[in-house]
Amino acid sequence: MTIRRALNGVLIFQLGLGGLLVLGDMQGMRLPRFGPDAPSLTDPVRPGDQTRRYRPDRERPGGRPMPATPLPDRLTLGPLSQDGTIRVQGTIAPGDAPRIGTQLERMDPAPKTLVLNSPGGSVQDALALGRAVRAAGYATAMDPGDICYSACPYLLAGGTARDIPDDASVGVHQHYFGESTILPAFVAVEDIQRGQGDVMGYLDEMGIDPLVMRHALTTPPDEIYLLLPEELVRYGFSPMPTQ
Repeated sequence: MTIRRALNGVLIFQLGLGGLLVLGDMQGMRLPRFGPDAPSLTDPVRPGDQTRRYRPDRERPGGRPMPATPLPDRLTLGPLSQDGTIRVQGTIAPGDAPRIGTQLERMDPAPKTLVLNSPGGSVQDALALGRAVRAAGYATAMDPGDICYSACPYLLAGGTARDIPDDASVGVHQHYFGESTILPAFVAVEDIQRGQGDVMGYLDEMGIDPLVMRHALTTPPDEIYLLLPEELVRYGFSPMPTQ
């Protein structure tokens, strides 16, 4: 009888926890955290102290490293410069990969370098557009003060060459995978594992060390791990500095 009561208690706890997870996923909530909050995104970053709060859907911090004004809700293309660069900025929304890919294909003359400024967004679209960028032979870059967070680094990785100034900001964190939020736990876990596997395979395909994912996997969705310039070199985003 004691064992049965214990098992019933475990089952009730699991059901309650599952309900909280589903509710949190549906409403953009997270389970309570009992550790100290991460510092603000605008706090200086030092080696070993690189995790910052990041909730662009609820607050616009303004100022560096975030833009003072909100970025577009979906990717937009700026005018093509005479040197062949074009700015690509905004959230990566579902459907942006085919839309932006088609716009780039129709440009004459074709751009040489895509300059990114994005808070992230749809992982699937970032991967698809990154592959299109690599197939077309475009380079990717960032301007000083620009950001490339969440799914944006996967688009950045698609460039045949990448130029990231030291005062640009590149960051990674956990992602959501799958279309539906109301799923059995084992199905949700399968979606997450499949999605992470796809991302790691993509990074390897683009010449990026998939070990960068260890920072993403240990950083919650409402925080961001900011990669230092030496880490961008270590993982293959930036070239080795010349002696």
